[in-house]
Amino acid sequence: MAFFKAYDMRGTFGADFDIDTVFRVGQALPQVVSGPRWLIGRDCRTTSPDISAALIDGLTSAGADVTDLGPCTTPMAYFFTAEDGYDGSVMVTASHNPPADNGLKVSSRGARPVGYANGLDRVERLVAAKGGTERAESGHASAKPAANALPRYLDWMRARMPDLSGLRYAVDCSCGMASLLARELFPDAEIINDTPDGRFPAHSPNPLKAEAREQIAALVREKGLDAGIVFDGDADRCMFVDETGAFVQPDYLIPVVAAACGAGRGDRVIHDVRTSRGAIDAIRRLGAEPIMVPVGHAFAKPALRESGAVCGGELAGHYYFRDFHCCDSGALAALKVLGEVAGAKRRGLTFSAMMQPISGAYANSGELNFKVEDKDAAIGRVLATLAAEWPPETGRSEMDGVRVEFPDGWVSIRKSNTEPYLRLVAECAEAERLASWTKRLSEAIDDR
Repeated sequence: MAFFKAYDMRGTFGADFDIDTVFRVGQALPQVVSGPRWLIGRDCRTTSPDISAALIDGLTSAGADVTDLGPCTTPMAYFFTAEDGYDGSVMVTASHNPPADNGLKVSSRGARPVGYANGLDRVERLVAAKGGTERAESGHASAKPAANALPRYLDWMRARMPDLSGLRYAVDCSCGMASLLARELFPDAEIINDTPDGRFPAHSPNPLKAEAREQIAALVREKGLDAGIVFDGDADRCMFVDETGAFVQPDYLIPVVAAACGAGRGDRVIHDVRTSRGAIDAIRRLGAEPIMVPVGHAFAKPALRESGAVCGGELAGHYYFRDFHCCDSGALAALKVLGEVAGAKRRGLTFSAMMQPISGAYANSGELNFKVEDKDAAIGRVLATLAAEWPPETGRSEMDGVRVEFPDGWVSIRKSNTEPYLRLVAECAEAERLASWTKRLSEAIDDR
C-alpha cells in the first residue's frame, strides 16, 4: 500500500488512504505494539480531526485505553509518550507535506519510533487482511482528554531557556503547530503566521523549499534582525536564516546544537550520511566523536540511544536530544541555536560570521532531487562515473545509499524513503570544481 512508508504512514487523503484505512490501523496497532495505554495527538490539517476520531475508534474497539492530546506539535506527542509512560502513541500529521496529505507517526514505549522495519509492515498486512470489527458509533468520546499538557510542556521548555539578551530575531510558524508555543517561548521575537490553519495559506509548510523562507528572510532584512526561524507544519523541524536573510544549511548547525548541549571530549554526536565535512570537522573540534547514521528519525533515535550520544541532527532540519527522550524537537533546537547566536553577538560576531568556519570550509551542493524511473540503474551510473573519472576513493559508506569519500570531497547518492526521488549531495573544496562535479553527476543520473 502506498500509504505505508519507511518511517511512518503518509499520503494523500482520499487517494492513498481513507477513514476506513485509519480505523483498521487503529484496530491493528495493539496487536503489533503491546500494551493497553495509548496517546493520540493531531496537527491542524483539515482532515486531522476526522482521522483522529477514526483512529481512536479503531484503538478502543481493540480494547485500548486512549488519551486524546488534541492539537499539538509532534514533539509534544513524543514528550508525553515517554514522560507519562504510554505503551504507544500516534501523531496524526503529514508534517511538511502539502495540505491535501495526512498521515500517522507511531511510537512505542519511551517514544521509540515504529517504522516499516519494526512493526508497520505487520500493521500493513493486518489492514490488508481486513480483519476485525466494522466501525460503529464513534468511540471518540471514550478517549480521555490529556490534562494540563500544554502548560506542563511549556514549563519544561522554559526551564531550559538560554540567555537571549540583546538578540533581535523573528519566528515564522508557517500557520502550523508551532503557533501553540511561539509567543510563550519566544516572547521578544517578531512572530508571523501564528494562527494554525491546515490549508497553510502563507506558504508551504516545508522550510526546505526556498519559497517557504522568503517571508522570514524579507522580515529579517527589513527590520535589521540578527536571525530568523521558520518551523515546518508539525514543528519537529526548524530552519534558520542569518542576519542577511541567507539560508543556514541545517547540517551546518549540528555542531552549534552540540556546543549548546555542552558536548565535549568523550561525548558523541550523531549526524546523517549527507552531513558536510565542515560540520563533522567542527564536531571534532569540540572534542566530540561524530557518529554517522542513516537518514530518518526511525534510524536516528535508536542510534542516539545505542551510542549514548548527547544530541544529533540531519540535513533536513531535525535535531535530536538525549535530554528530550532521544527525540527531535524544533522548539528546543531553536532555543539552543538562538542561545549560541546571542552569545556570539555579545562577542561582536554576527550569525553569518559565527557560521563561517563551518559553512565556509567546503563548497556544498545541498540536496539535489531527481525523478527517475529506474533508481538502481541511475545509482549504478553515478558509481561507474565516480570510479572512471574521479580520484581514487578514500572511503565508502553503504548504510543508506552510497557515500563515497575522496581526498578533497565526497558524493552521496540515495533513494528517498518518503518521496519518489533520487537524492544527490556533493561537496568539495572549491565552488568551481563543485559545479563541474554536479553537472557531470546530473548527466549520469539523467542518462539522456
